[in-house]
Parts: sequence; C-alpha cells; structure tokens
Amino acid sequence: MNLVLQGPNATPDTLKRVAALDAGARMVPIGAHALRCEQVDKSPAARQAVSIAARAAGLDATFIPAGRTLGDFKLVAMDMDSTLITIECIDEIADMQGLKAQVSAITEAAMRGELDFSESLTRRVALLKGLDAGALERVYDERLRISMGGEAMLAAVQAAGLKTLLVSGGFSFFTERLKARLNLDYTHANVLEIVDGKLTGRVVGGIVNADEKMRTVERVCREMGISPAQAIVMGDGANDLKMMGIAGLSVAFRAKPVVREQASVALDFSGLDGLLTILV
Repeated sequence: MNLVLQGPNATPDTLKRVAALDAGARMVPIGAHALRCEQVDKSPAARQAVSIAARAAGLDATFIPAGRTLGDFKLVAMDMDSTLITIECIDEIADMQGLKAQVSAITEAAMRGELDFSESLTRRVALLKGLDAGALERVYDERLRISMGGEAMLAAVQAAGLKTLLVSGGFSFFTERLKARLNLDYTHANVLEIVDGKLTGRVVGGIVNADEKMRTVERVCREMGISPAQAIVMGDGANDLKMMGIAGLSVAFRAKPVVREQASVALDFSGLDGLLTILV
C-alpha cells in the first residue's frame, strides 16, 4: 500500500512531517507539492493518525494499492455541479428569480442525503416557472467556471486514451456546452422544458437521479466493452454515491461528509488534477 500526500500550498517540510507519522515508509517526492510514501503501515490507527494530521496541515492523504496507474482505467465519469464546475447551476438560475436562498437550501439538503433527490429537483425546478430561458445562457457565460485542475485533469486522461462521461442531476443546457468545450465523449442530464422562451417549471422525461447516474455509468461501460472496475467516478453529493460505488476508483471532490467517508480518494484541498498525482 502507498500513501500519497499532496496540497496546493504544501511545502516539503510539511509533507515530510506528516509522512514521518508512518515510520519506516520510503518517501518519494512527486513534484513540488506532493509526496508518495511506499510500503506504509496499513493499520487503522496509523491511517487515522496520518489522515488527521494531513487534514490539519491542508493536505489530501490517499491510501492506494501500490502500482495503480492511469493505465488501469478506460473511463472517467464525472458529476457536473460542484464537481467539474464550481457552481450549482440551478441555484444560479434561481438567483435570476431572486430565489437563490430558497433553492440553495433544498439543494444542500439533497446533497447531504437528507432529501430524496428526485423530489427535491422537482420542487426546485417548479420554482423557476416563468423565468426567461435567456437566464440559462447568462449563468453559463457569467457564472460557470471549471473547477481547479479540471482542464488539466481532462487533458491528461484524454491524452492517455481514456473516454470521458459527464453525468449530471443538473441540466443538458450546460452539459452539452461543456461537451463541446472540453471535448467530452458522453453526457447525460435532465432536460428543462421551455415553451415560448420561458421555463415551464418542469423537466422533460425521467429525472437523472442516483439510480439513473449509476445506470448511465453501467451503460457507457457496456458500450465501451469494459467493466465498471475500469472506471473512475468523481462526485460530491449523496446522489453520486451509487455510481461511485460501482467504480474501480471513486473520487470525492470538495464533497459532503457522507460522500468523503465512502470514497476511495478524497480531494478537499487539491484540484481535480490531484487524481493524476495519485495515479502517477
């Protein structure tokens, strides 16, 4: 088992100090802000001590089987809102209606797993009824930003020959634009109903909830002729847990506690390109 320590502001001294909690591990620097410790102590007590110290120091600590590389995988599947991008699109759309606080509260509860996602989405979308559809373009142009390290991560996995899937409980208006912008291979998301240039407050077709996200990852894997064990799945909220659960490697990015606790990898400080450091 290896331990990878990394953080955007990590210094060599900080990395070595935390790594030293695992006595006997061989330390290998990975660039300026990361360190790999080889043949580490796998005991729960040792892992907990390292994890607590790393978090206090602003480091991401990942325990991973030795020898795992990007070449072990064929697909990277990502959630969109608050994972590949920095915002929750529905919250920003609601802001155009003066309803951001009300919608955000429902979004947060759903991401923590306190509300059924499908029900919460139906409630949130209903609040958008009557909004000019031009608000979607404004959110994309003015507020949507790619998460730290996202473009670097995608460029590296695409160069390595992996396919990419963006599967979202958000909206196809945004996933389709990101597909073209980032050269993604597959996307799947909810479709907002628009009539006469206005949002109707409804979604067309079935809702992309946790089960549908998992089915989408399974479907794309079948189409590619691979096992879900050859997929990396990244997410942040409770509705990502099912698709993360079938993956060969699950990555919690700036995630809610319930997601962080169940993921193979948690990136709380590093960018999405922290994945590359772990699989170097």
